[in-house]
Amino acid sequence: MEDGNRKTLTPHKRRVRYKGTHPRSYQERYKEHQPEKYGATIERVISKGSTPAGMHISICVDEILDFLQIRPDQKGLDCTLGYGGHCRRMLECLEGRGHIYALDVDPLESAKTGARLAGLGFGPEILTIRQMNFADIDQVAAEAGAFDFILADLGVSSMQIDNPERGFSYKYEGPLDLRMNPQKGITAAQRLKSISQEELEGMLLENADEPYADRIAAGLVKAIRRGEPVDTTIQVRDLIWKALAFLPEADQKEAVKKSCARVFQALRIDINHEFEALYSLLEKLPDALAPGGRVAILTFHSGEDRLVKRSFKEYYRAGLYSQIATDVIRPSAQECARNTRAKSAKLRWAVRES
Repeated sequence: MEDGNRKTLTPHKRRVRYKGTHPRSYQERYKEHQPEKYGATIERVISKGSTPAGMHISICVDEILDFLQIRPDQKGLDCTLGYGGHCRRMLECLEGRGHIYALDVDPLESAKTGARLAGLGFGPEILTIRQMNFADIDQVAAEAGAFDFILADLGVSSMQIDNPERGFSYKYEGPLDLRMNPQKGITAAQRLKSISQEELEGMLLENADEPYADRIAAGLVKAIRRGEPVDTTIQVRDLIWKALAFLPEADQKEAVKKSCARVFQALRIDINHEFEALYSLLEKLPDALAPGGRVAILTFHSGEDRLVKRSFKEYYRAGLYSQIATDVIRPSAQECARNTRAKSAKLRWAVRES
């Protein structure tokens, strides 16, 4: 801008560049954030079994589509829009005729996904996105009517896990947040400051089957009471290391890695009220499905899978479902090799009574 005879120039800010051939930080992986521009880089990352930064690779897509049997002119619901991979494939099955409603509690990622799908030709005439929790599926069904097909992918999106600012992973330094909607509710750090040792131990057991729940809960709560900062992902990871220092040195690294993953999972489930939301979804599903409608649910840990399995069985015995999956469906070995995050996935399905 110009001020009299003087010119004030806005300084140019250079983009963060790769340091060498193997960028480590989320910000340095700028190529991975632009799949439309750096397709070769994206494919190279995926071929190594990794997920590119800022992306999410959908799991069991073919198995889900085989079951849902989507046809043009049908109406569907994607309970967990995420990066939009499943939704895109379901939209393609409609061949331009029909409609899909998609839900997501994350305002940051759902806006990006909506823009991405609109750019592919899936606008409001065929896709409606709502920022809401799938626990309120009855509200969507009241607006749209019963659905011919419903999908719920209960996994956390890779975009959330990999972004250190969201605090979902112990692998990166960041604020201990873990909220699906960063504009609402308390953070995991705030939750820890108000929790008792007994309550935390119970949370770790119930939400993650953590074998060292007593020691980890004691270590975290004592540190907080001593006034130690427990506000970042790395601070929590370090306290877990200390709590498991009694283990043989040869076993410590692997044990800490697994316990960190379970602790972060337990905290995420707690502050986002994930089990409560799943209970609500499962209870309301039959009424949200049209006669003969199909539902597929993808889970990623045993607690979720148990709830889905039990609910499907109960409603099958009650005559609300005419068919349910007798065996869990898992991703193929080839898919797990290409996407390591698929290894824990389990798919179950049910068909509404006609």
